[in-house]
Amino acid sequence: MFERFLESAAATEGLGERMSQHLAPGCVLYLRGDLGAGKTTLARGLLRGLGHRDTVKSPTFTLVEPYVLARWRLFHWDLYRLSDPEELEYLGLREQLDGEAILLIEWPEQGRGELPAADVEVTLAYADRGRSCRLEARSPEGRALVAALNPSGAA
Repeated sequence: MFERFLESAAATEGLGERMSQHLAPGCVLYLRGDLGAGKTTLARGLLRGLGHRDTVKSPTFTLVEPYVLARWRLFHWDLYRLSDPEELEYLGLREQLDGEAILLIEWPEQGRGELPAADVEVTLAYADRGRSCRLEARSPEGRALVAALNPSGAA
């Protein structure tokens, strides 16, 4: 497990950039937290770390934002407004499960039963004037990512 206090949006983006350096192809990250807790901010940092220089929009209304990067394809999902998990089939989730694309999934509980298992679960919560962040590994790839961020602690 990896736990940190993030004092600002810049610190949250910075963690996302650090995470990007340790991603494996096909990695699935669940992003949990209340509205405004920093899930999209973390995704923005991760995308910046992968070389994306354009705007990073929250996929709240589109449900999914695709990004094609130099050596990655990344899909940023926001399932907050999903009314039925079976809708994921019509939105193209199955095509993204090719073992190469990275999936960032906000509000994964809305897609229960249809989503792939997470490699890492990220939980962001309000804490004082910043955010607390916890990363929990759920697979060997996830353990490698968490261990790389937290060399002195357990994955």
